[in-house]
Amino acid sequence: MRIDEQIVLVTGGARGLGVEIVRAFAREGARVVVNYRRSSDAAARLVAELGDDRAVAIRADVTDDDEVAALVESARTHFGAPVTTVVNNALADFRFDGDARPTPETITWERFDGQFRGAVKATLATTRATLPGMREAGVGRIVTIGTNLFQDPVVPYHDYTAAKAAALSLTRTLAADLGPENITVNMVSGGLLRHTDASAATPAEVFDLIASSTPLRRAISPPELADAVLFFASPWSRAVTGQNLIVDGGLVNG
Repeated sequence: MRIDEQIVLVTGGARGLGVEIVRAFAREGARVVVNYRRSSDAAARLVAELGDDRAVAIRADVTDDDEVAALVESARTHFGAPVTTVVNNALADFRFDGDARPTPETITWERFDGQFRGAVKATLATTRATLPGMREAGVGRIVTIGTNLFQDPVVPYHDYTAAKAAALSLTRTLAADLGPENITVNMVSGGLLRHTDASAATPAEVFDLIASSTPLRRAISPPELADAVLFFASPWSRAVTGQNLIVDGGLVNG
């Protein structure tokens, strides 16, 4: 299915990286569901920018199965067709602030639970809610946003990194289960992005250090990561599933 034939749900689509993912899909002609939880004004501005024939903003907590089911049904009503593509981008209340991060001595299980709900439970919820429509369309694309930190924990964010590693495992098991139905499931893992709301607390010297360690000699921007997401939704990736594409300027491999 061409991108301009797709209806794409982007969770956390009103802020940070999500905005650029929404814009990338809209630029290629897709119709986009801008999911948000608290950013109603930002979501409304993004839809106004793109046009309500191209985008719709729908509130839902993506860790809540009932709210996700209602979101998917509202999207179908608005566009008159099912969601065919999901980008699991929403980030559960997290900031990349190395100075303020909890250490092994101070971190609580509640922090892990919050991140696992945001990275794993939400992905399961969006998958369950959109599977009937994907099966109806005969095609589906699921892309989850990961991190390069479980390859190279430059800053040991224990809760965030563990949750994203679990999301990669879920990506691969879903790919094995859903592949026979022409539904691919992949992950795109970025490094520290310059800049998003979540990375606003990161000092400039950290970005500069990371940039100096990459073959490209720069930190990656949200639009660059968004373009990589498009690959997994495009016909060119139709034979690719269960993969983790690292988009960090070549900082880590594997």
